Amino acid sequence: MIVRKLEECVGSDRQVSAENWSSRRLLLRNDNMGFSLHDTIINAGTSTEMHYQNHLEAVYCIEGKGTVQLVESGEVFEIEAGTVYALDKHDHHILTAESTMRMVCVFNPALVGPESHDENGVYPVMETESAFRTGG
Repeated sequence: MIVRKLEECVGSDRQVSAENWSSRRLLLRNDNMGFSLHDTIINAGTSTEMHYQNHLEAVYCIEGKGTVQLVESGEVFEIEAGTVYALDKHDHHILTAESTMRMVCVFNPALVGPESHDENGVYPVMETESAFRTGG
């Protein structure tokens, strides 16, 4: 059994942050669950363009309000506490936070840990954390 508290992730190597967001990674690939589980904060007043070409993601909003726009179609969805959205087609999207949003995110395949978006909003596929640190 795995038992982990959010406070154990905050400020550790399980927390990855960028200008618009901070992801506290509760479960990662080395936990052998087949997915990763993240508690993510999206900063109010920000927009983040993402395109998970290598992963599927499901997102459950538990706090805040914003929108998700599909880049290809321009379709916009209102997101607020109690809303789930699933990027089941590797959808290129823009998440805009009207207020600070707290999201529970699930990735398949599981993230290794230190991944962050590249210039195209993509998380790289990583086999090990050491490959990331050495640029491989």
